[in-house]
Amino acid sequence: MIIFKNNMSLFFLITISSLLIKTFFFDDNYPKNLKIDAINYAFNIELSDKSDQISCELIVDIRFLGSGVKELRLDLINASSKLGNKGMVVSEVSSNEKMLSFSHKNDELIIHLPKPSLIEQFSKYKIKYKGIPQSGLIIGDNKHGDRTFFSDNWPNLTRHWLATIDHPYDKAMCEFIVTAPDHYQIVSNGLKIEESNINNNKRVTHWKQSVPIASWLFVLGAADFAVQYVDEYEGKSIQTWVFKQDREAGFYDFSEPTKKVLKFYSDNIGPFSYEKLANIQSNSVSGGMEAASAILYSDNSVVGDRNVRWRNVVIHEIAHQWFGNSVTQYDWDDVWLSEGFATYFTLLFIEHEYGREEFIKGLESSQKSVDSFYDKNPKYQIVHDNLKNMKNVTSSQTYQKGSWTLHMLRGFLGNEVFWEGIKVYYNKYRDLNATTSDFKNTMEDVSNKDLNLFFDQWLYNPGIFKLKGNWKYNNKNQIIINIKQIQNDGSLFKMPIEVGIIYDDNVDHLEIIEVSKKSNSFVINVKKEPKNVILDPNYWILMNKDFRKKVFN
Repeated sequence: MIIFKNNMSLFFLITISSLLIKTFFFDDNYPKNLKIDAINYAFNIELSDKSDQISCELIVDIRFLGSGVKELRLDLINASSKLGNKGMVVSEVSSNEKMLSFSHKNDELIIHLPKPSLIEQFSKYKIKYKGIPQSGLIIGDNKHGDRTFFSDNWPNLTRHWLATIDHPYDKAMCEFIVTAPDHYQIVSNGLKIEESNINNNKRVTHWKQSVPIASWLFVLGAADFAVQYVDEYEGKSIQTWVFKQDREAGFYDFSEPTKKVLKFYSDNIGPFSYEKLANIQSNSVSGGMEAASAILYSDNSVVGDRNVRWRNVVIHEIAHQWFGNSVTQYDWDDVWLSEGFATYFTLLFIEHEYGREEFIKGLESSQKSVDSFYDKNPKYQIVHDNLKNMKNVTSSQTYQKGSWTLHMLRGFLGNEVFWEGIKVYYNKYRDLNATTSDFKNTMEDVSNKDLNLFFDQWLYNPGIFKLKGNWKYNNKNQIIINIKQIQNDGSLFKMPIEVGIIYDDNVDHLEIIEVSKKSNSFVINVKKEPKNVILDPNYWILMNKDFRKKVFN
């Protein structure tokens, strides 16, 4: 039986020399304009069965946070021969019924403003364009042979079909007013505020998201759905949208464990930000995509047996509604604040709902992934250094080592302090953006601990923590422990580690040692000769260890 005790003291022994700590200011290469804030995008989109071309009339509300802005830049992929003539073509841009000049090249829509902006100026722009999306919106048959339309925006593919500031630093509300053949049902972010049949066997569906979100979280799904209004949580609808052929299996699979997950995260982190939560079967993603209030899952997610694999995907994507969606990384360099958090908070719900043993299995699986990735990529660090290629935005380390970093932080600070810090962090940055430094500063304020070294060695630097050591009893009621750090990548960690002392069958006593040098020795006073001594019995530290009783020849 693995026990929990004394975890609040784990961080006590860490001492920091501030002169040894680097300060990091990473910033991915997206051309931010901090004088421009998109407030709301209203996409009036028409879909057709006759072709894959979409037409869009966008009305975007912009708030200017600074004066002197002469151009409004939006991301929108150009139609081009290199994309097989796919991409978007802009026909006109206007504001207050007046036509504006613009340029659309190199996948940038530059709108020339009639006069430089004023501070706190609010302006509305109308943009008309059409084209066949090369990516971002997947148009084609689902596994049942039915035509569907589903978004696939991760990480910066929104620009293939929607004109936006396509970066997480600028969050905005959104509306999708979709005109489509009336055999389609339309699902999107937020609340459905209109569904009307019109002429020529068409239907208009209007969804409105009233909470600001990053552009990759905008979602659109059009299919012949079966829809179930499963339940409510605190007055917010829990819904299931699956292909009509998968109605029975899909309704069964997705009815659990959504409400329990919403309650756990709401109770322990803070309020759920969005107007509803819909679980949606799609054919645009291979696993799950955490679009705000409307989560997309693979068409193969519906199997009718509530298996553990897809159950855990559901938990992970719901965790994103808090971390990634509501609290959003300011830069792609800090994407672990989304994926590492969602991975660990999935395990925390598993620990709460399914038990400690399942939680430990998840940690063990994550550690195997961390070790495997490290063997091939020994110089990889979790927080990116000015990410240039979006193909490298995530890796298994972003998820698994990021998750383990949070687990170790929970061990260092103690359960109560950790959860209090998480609540403060969420409350402070809810529906906003945050950086790794913001998270670190929040946890330091709550715990009154200096976390520079912890964040430096686990997030900003590569490396793996690998120990080899032994223990012996010397007949003076003392245990002698010798431990070496044997990683060969040049890294050196400084970490407190629990030592579990077993006299009978369980860990009867815990001591804390601090491994900080290449070679480390410790003396622990005991009441009698122990049966065994275990390093990290409660599984708090991400490390590889070879630790055993010293055998004398």
